[in-house]
Amino acid sequence: MKHYRNAALGLALALGAALAPVHAQGTAMSQDQIDARYDAAKKQCDARSGDSKDLCLKQARADKDVAEAQAKAGKQKAEANHDAAKARQDADYDVAKKKCAAMSGDAKDACLAEAKTRYGK
Repeated sequence: MKHYRNAALGLALALGAALAPVHAQGTAMSQDQIDARYDAAKKQCDARSGDSKDLCLKQARADKDVAEAQAKAGKQKAEANHDAAKARQDADYDVAKKKCAAMSGDAKDACLAEAKTRYGK
């Protein structure tokens, strides 16, 4: 019985390595990729029985849950980075407009036109 437990643990560790966390792979997986890996892991579990199969299925599900959480976190981080970049661009544009306001005539018009072009306004 102890031998089977060790084999089951080895299998679980192997599956865990096969379904490595998203951040370790360097890129976020899509939901389709996560589902495909989960289905493949479950298929590998079909060859097992009893506690070994239960452990294998639990590990596959845990790996899927982690991958989904990491994909969600990656999406949220990307959105936050986009929002921060936009806020920075808007702030830089406001500063440029203030600098232009100190000018007059053609210089002011040219300055404002250049600021609009530079900051996409």
